Amino acid sequence: MKKWLLVSLCFVFSTTVFAHGDAKELDLKKFAQTYFDTMVKTQLPGTTPEALEDYLALLKDDIGHSHLPYVTDDSRQPDGKQAMRKGMTFYMGAHTEYKAELLNVFVFNHSAIAIRYKNSVKGIHPQNNQEIAYSQVMMEVLEIEDGKVAVIRKYHE
Repeated sequence: MKKWLLVSLCFVFSTTVFAHGDAKELDLKKFAQTYFDTMVKTQLPGTTPEALEDYLALLKDDIGHSHLPYVTDDSRQPDGKQAMRKGMTFYMGAHTEYKAELLNVFVFNHSAIAIRYKNSVKGIHPQNNQEIAYSQVMMEVLEIEDGKVAVIRKYHE
């Protein structure tokens, strides 16, 4: 009798844990919108280090990142987030104008999102002090792991 009681309690406990695990499953469509909104804030004129940290909080520490054709290696590195912080800090505040519109969100299983958006940019490049101005359609494919972005792949249309 004690064995049956123990087995029953284990079953109830395990199904309760499993049910709670499903309830906490990440809503990838909502996450995509949060990611987009947070990323856009890092590109606005007058952005802040806090906006950058809000964005980085969505990423795994060992994030992999490619931005073709500029960065082609999307290998995950132990210091991936730190490298992104350094790179994004260098370009922070370079834009005098930035507009972005989310065009599409695609969700794949529970492990990936693709966001497609159009952005228009004006500013001064921090490396050569040349004016920049462009509009483009971008797609970012985000691989999700443990509720955070593990790999980012950026493509231009």
